Amino acid sequence: MPDREEAGGRPAAILIAGPTASGKSALAARLARRHEGVVINTDSMQVYADLRRLTARPDPDEEARVPHRLYGHVDGAVNYSVGHFSRDAAALLGTLGGRLPVFVGGTGLYFRALEQGFSELPPVPEPVRAQVRTEAEGRPTAALHAELARHDPEGAARLRPSDRMRVMRALEIFLATGRPIASFYGDPVPGPLAGWTLDKIFLAPDRAVLRARIDTRFRAMIAAGALDEVARLRARNLDPLLPVMRAHGVPGLIAHLDGAIDLEAAITRGQADTRAYAKRQFTWFRHQMGTGWRWLDPEAAAGDALL
Repeated sequence: MPDREEAGGRPAAILIAGPTASGKSALAARLARRHEGVVINTDSMQVYADLRRLTARPDPDEEARVPHRLYGHVDGAVNYSVGHFSRDAAALLGTLGGRLPVFVGGTGLYFRALEQGFSELPPVPEPVRAQVRTEAEGRPTAALHAELARHDPEGAARLRPSDRMRVMRALEIFLATGRPIASFYGDPVPGPLAGWTLDKIFLAPDRAVLRARIDTRFRAMIAAGALDEVARLRARNLDPLLPVMRAHGVPGLIAHLDGAIDLEAAITRGQADTRAYAKRQFTWFRHQMGTGWRWLDPEAAAGDALL
């Protein structure tokens, strides 16, 4: 993509990030309406068709008021990656016909890939993947992390010992290639927004207010049919390590559907998982993203002075 800056000083694209339940989607839709733009999903869970309610995707009426793209376009059986997202975003940008792209979501790796690109990891042969899954069955994630540390200390140091999916992915890559995962982080595939003039906004609500909003919203999701969504997902018998199966709220609600816990315990677990994720989002953006982000309170971002 060439250098991009719109006439009159308007940015070539707007990026809106922030923790879950911070009001990102409403701001993105408002700015897209104001500037004849297109809202583009930048959240790794809202890509999935299976969980509209539980991932707080915009509802059909919201999507009808302003164009929304890359929402719900992926089946839950797909292990959708940052590489998939970057390629989908690049292809989409070529179809907008001059409309302002407004990227919005909470997945930091997606935002980083837009500007800085991403490292293409090698494919893992299915026999290797099956071997790792079989050997990992019944073993705690901490034990798998310790095994990874023996093979790939640098890779293990980059990962939380509780992040089962990424630990197993690193093990798969080592067994398939004999190389640590970090060795593939050399020359990244260029980001589709590299060189563009961007307005980058991170919504940072008061932490206590955010926690209360998360808890209230989770109950509203259940009332709106999120449990039925998870029941349909459970009936598909998908690999539990797929991203869609680890969406916040899914493990607890499946445990409830399996009869292991009651609904109130599942709700409490989903709320706690979502609050912990929001805390990690704050930390990740503060330490892992590049420069140029404006941290704004949602109330300030709603002011007319923004763009």
